[in-house]
Amino acid sequence: MSMERVRQHLDEQNIKYSILQHSPAYTAQEVAESVHVTGRHFAKCVMVKIDGRLAQVVLPASDQVDLKRMAHSVGATSVELAKEEEFKDSFPDCEPGAMPPFGNLFGVEVFVSPHLTAADRIAFNAGSHTDVMQLSYGDFERLVNPIEVAL
Repeated sequence: MSMERVRQHLDEQNIKYSILQHSPAYTAQEVAESVHVTGRHFAKCVMVKIDGRLAQVVLPASDQVDLKRMAHSVGATSVELAKEEEFKDSFPDCEPGAMPPFGNLFGVEVFVSPHLTAADRIAFNAGSHTDVMQLSYGDFERLVNPIEVAL
């Protein structure tokens, strides 16, 4: 599973993290509530296409992507939500909608909201609808090197 891929990567980098399990939940806000993390500190992933290329947007569960604003921020002609069939092969060991925010491990560019960069710790789906990982935002930023954009 993708949690193992992320866990192995974190272990290789000597990163401290925790794993939380919960009953199945499918929206970022439900997952955050299940593991008692505020929506502002729960990182959800939204898959988009930027001028046709697949990308991952990471933002607080309580926020939404403004596609026009993101297009303007990254200098793209268009940003649109990606359909599941367009990205499922990029995350073969993840349940749909439960991808971790480590798109870089899956060959996908990662963008992050400035609203998330203020968090000291973040939690996120770890490839399933029952597993959550939590680590410091600083460690996430160092390992993923996401591009910060206004969303």
